[in-house]
Amino acid sequence: MGKEPDNPSHTEQRAGLGGNGDAPETADATLATPGVRMEETGRIGRRLVKVLYFVAAIFLFILAIQLMKEGAQSIAPRLQGTFPVDNMVSTLGLGWLGAYLVLSGSPVAAAALALFAAGAMNELQTFTMLTGSRLGAAFIVLLVGFMYAVRSRNRRQSVGMGVLALSMTAIVYIPGMLVGYAILKAGWLGGIDWHASAELSTVIDAIWGPLLRLAASLIPGPFLFPVGLAVILGSFKLLDQVLPSLDGERHAESRDHWLRRPWPMFFLGSLAALLTLSVSVALTALVPLASKGYIRREEALPYIAGANITTLADTLVAAMILGNPVGVQVVLAEAIGVALVTLVLLALFYRPLQRSVIALDDWIVATTPRLVVFVAGLFLLPVGLLFSGRLL
Repeated sequence: MGKEPDNPSHTEQRAGLGGNGDAPETADATLATPGVRMEETGRIGRRLVKVLYFVAAIFLFILAIQLMKEGAQSIAPRLQGTFPVDNMVSTLGLGWLGAYLVLSGSPVAAAALALFAAGAMNELQTFTMLTGSRLGAAFIVLLVGFMYAVRSRNRRQSVGMGVLALSMTAIVYIPGMLVGYAILKAGWLGGIDWHASAELSTVIDAIWGPLLRLAASLIPGPFLFPVGLAVILGSFKLLDQVLPSLDGERHAESRDHWLRRPWPMFFLGSLAALLTLSVSVALTALVPLASKGYIRREEALPYIAGANITTLADTLVAAMILGNPVGVQVVLAEAIGVALVTLVLLALFYRPLQRSVIALDDWIVATTPRLVVFVAGLFLLPVGLLFSGRLL
C-alpha cells in the first residue's frame, strides 16, 4: 500500500504552526523583530545626529568668537568714539536693533564683548549694549504672539504675552544695568579673573588657529567681524536642533500646580533659559500656553523674570573665551544686578507689580490703534537711541 499523506494537523505541528498556540506568537515576534530593531536603530541614529550637531555647534561657536575678536581688533581704532558707538545711549539702541535684526540677543551680546575686548567701547557702553540685546530679544515673543493671534484669534492672551515679556524685561534690565554698573565700579568683582585655561587656549589655537589664519588671509580684517556674527548665528541654529525643546501643552497638563505658584515658576523660567541658552525660546513657549488657556499672563511674570537672569550664561562663556577678565566682570555684574532687582520685586512688590504690568498690558492690547502705536514705538525708540550721538 502507498504511504498515506500526512495529517494536516501533524504537518502543522511538525512545522511549529499548530498545537498549543505558542508557536504563532513566536512567529509574530520573529516577524516583528526587524521592526523593533529598525526603530532602535533609528533612535540611535537620531542620537548620533544630535551629538554631531552639538559638536558642530560648539566648534562654530568658538570659531565665531575668534573671528569676531580678530575683526573687532581691525575696526576698533576706526570705530572708537564714532557712530554707532558714540555714547552709552547709542550702544543701547545698537544692541536693541541688532537683536531685532538677528531675532536673538546672544549673538549681539557676544559682539558687544568682542568690541569691548578690542577697545572700541568702554565698560558703560558694553553694559548698555548688553541690556539692549536683552530688550530686543524679547521682541520675538511678540512676533510669535501675533502669529498665534491670527490662528486662534485670542489677541489678548497671545499678543498680550509678548507685550508682557517686553515690559517685564525692561522693568528689570534698566535698573539692573545701573545696579550692576555700580557694583562693577565699586570694585566688588575686581578679584574675579575667569578665563579659558592655558591648556584650553592651546587647544583652541591648535584647532581653530589655522582656520582663523586662513580666514584672515582671504577676508579683509574689518569684514571678519560680520562673518563671525553670521557664524555664531549658525552655531545657535544648530544648538536649537540639539537642546531641549519646551512642550508647553504637555507641561501644562502634567504639572499644572507649577503654573500657579510664583517661586516654582521663577525657577522653571531660570532652568528653561539655562537649558535652551535662549531667552527667546524660553519665553516663546509661554505663547501657546496663554493662547490655549493653560496659563494666565499674571502667572507668567515670575517665569519671565527667571529666564531673564540665566539667559546671560552663554554670554559669560563667550567672555571667558575672549580672555578679557573685565568683560567677564561686566557680564557677572549685569547678571547680579538683574538678579537683585528681580528678587526684590518678586519678594516685596510682587502683587503691586503684577497688577500694574497686567493693567498696562490690557490697556495696550485693548484696541488696535494702541497696539500699533506700541509696536511703532518699539522701532522708533531704539532708532532714536542709536542716533542720539548725532542728534545731541
